[in-house]
Amino acid sequence: MEIAIRKCELRDLSEIVLLNKKEMGYDYPVEDTKVQLARMLKDSNHRIYVATVDDRVAGYVHANNYDLLYAPPMKNIMGIAVSSDYRKIGIGKMLLNEVEKWARDTGAGVRLVSGATRTGAHAFYSACGYTCNKEQKNFSKRF
Repeated sequence: MEIAIRKCELRDLSEIVLLNKKEMGYDYPVEDTKVQLARMLKDSNHRIYVATVDDRVAGYVHANNYDLLYAPPMKNIMGIAVSSDYRKIGIGKMLLNEVEKWARDTGAGVRLVSGATRTGAHAFYSACGYTCNKEQKNFSKRF
C-alpha cells in the first residue's frame, strides 16, 4: 500500500464530494462543490491536499489563512476527512502535517473547530498535539 499526499486538483472533485457526504455528513451538490473547489484551487489563501492510497483519493484537508486584528496569524483547518476504509493508518496525521508545514513556513499556527459530537475526532486531534482552549456556539445567517 502506497500512501502519498499531494495538492488537490479539480479531477479529485467526485472523491471529495463522496468524502464530504459519507464521512462528514455534508450532502452539498456536486456542481456547487465544483465551483467552490475551482475557485479555491486558484486562491493562494487556501490550501487543499489529498491523500492517495495506490493513486485513489482516501482523504483530504482544506485550510485557509486566518488573520485577525487581535491574534497572530493562523492557518484554519476548514475540513479534514479520511475514508472509513483507510482510517488508523496515519493518513489523517499526514494531512495535518501538510497544513502544519505551511503554517511553519509562513510563521503561523494552526487552529480548527470540531463539532461537539465528534469525540473520535477530538481524541485524534489531542493525540496530534492540539489542545482545546474554548467551547463556543456557531451562529450563521444565509442570504
